[in-house]
Amino acid sequence: MAKRPKRTPSARPLIPPIDVSALKTYPLNKRHSKVRVSDFARPWPRGGSFAQFYKHLPDILAVKTLRAVAQAIAAAHRRGKPVIVGLGAHVIKVGLAPIVTDLMERGIVTAVAMNGAGIIHDFELALMGHTSEEVDAEIDDGRFGMAEETGRMLNDAIVRGAKDGHGLGEAVGYFIHESTNRFPHRATSLLATGVRLGVPVTVHVALGTDIIHMHPSADGAAIGATSLLDFRRLAAVVAGMEGGVYVNLGSAVILPEVFLKTVSLGRNLGHPLSKITTVNMDFLSHYRPSTNVVRRPTQKGGKGYSLTGHHEIMLPLLAAAIVEELG
Repeated sequence: MAKRPKRTPSARPLIPPIDVSALKTYPLNKRHSKVRVSDFARPWPRGGSFAQFYKHLPDILAVKTLRAVAQAIAAAHRRGKPVIVGLGAHVIKVGLAPIVTDLMERGIVTAVAMNGAGIIHDFELALMGHTSEEVDAEIDDGRFGMAEETGRMLNDAIVRGAKDGHGLGEAVGYFIHESTNRFPHRATSLLATGVRLGVPVTVHVALGTDIIHMHPSADGAAIGATSLLDFRRLAAVVAGMEGGVYVNLGSAVILPEVFLKTVSLGRNLGHPLSKITTVNMDFLSHYRPSTNVVRRPTQKGGKGYSLTGHHEIMLPLLAAAIVEELG
């Protein structure tokens, strides 16, 4: 084995270590601390209530955000201000429609916006009591998205709604709500609940993204006209949300883009929207919701929040927290 060459001394003098003998310190009790024992969680007592659980969460980081969001929604409800929920379709297919419809029934959620996939899961659950196909198993044979009733009945409802001057959400909502014999599970439907309660449920479609667009009965003019009407209806709701709250629940692209445009449109028409609260809730942090929901709409005024976690845990937790905050 070859010998290592000997190191030759550097011509430069070594830098001496810093002298810390003159370091200035101060008493710990004079320092601000972000965490205190009084903020700690308390162990769960067997048989305890949710009110105890909520009260005994650690008052730190995400719990502070959860409480701030629940308090903002409760405050908006007390003042009669809008609370708008924009939800991705995943929220419906993980079993959370009853949570949202309950908040609608209580008058807490005053408007709902969804993407095009949302009406598919909403419709299939109301019709059959099940939804969400196995895409991996169906795509190879071209069977993905080819359920007969979903494509035919939804497109028929949209075409009929366009002729009647309805928005897309209203069109499908009326179809489910009024066809009592066809939809034994219509109580789960956000669209039908919106029609029944008079709560606007708008649908915002990107053509080609939803399985019903593959069906021969799809009518681009009807889809476009009804979805554009829904955009303008949502913009009217957002224009009046000064002092209110917008929650983006699981939409990574479509609804954050739609919401940003409704804010700009409302301000252009003279609505300041300077005291609004916006919230993004998803199990991953994405660029568009963080930028177009949390940051940009509130840079003029208001507050934006982010809550990260699985919908099937976080939404029931937030809903229960809102009910507790309302007393």
